[in-house]
Amino acid sequence: MAINVNIDIMMARRKISAGELSERIGITPANLSILKNNKARAIRFSTLEALCRELGCQPGDILSFEEE
Repeated sequence: MAINVNIDIMMARRKISAGELSERIGITPANLSILKNNKARAIRFSTLEALCRELGCQPGDILSFEEE
């Protein structure tokens, strides 16, 4: 099973850069890059909440599940 992180899609829809988003939610650009590139093994609920607040979306807009 695979959980995919679709932050890049939401960022494009909201026309926000990675640098601006990382600054707004309080994580490093490197950590945001790890999330965007599906390299993260976990995500804190506080980070997910901040992403949803800044991108104006729901967790299901950011995370998706696909069977391998």
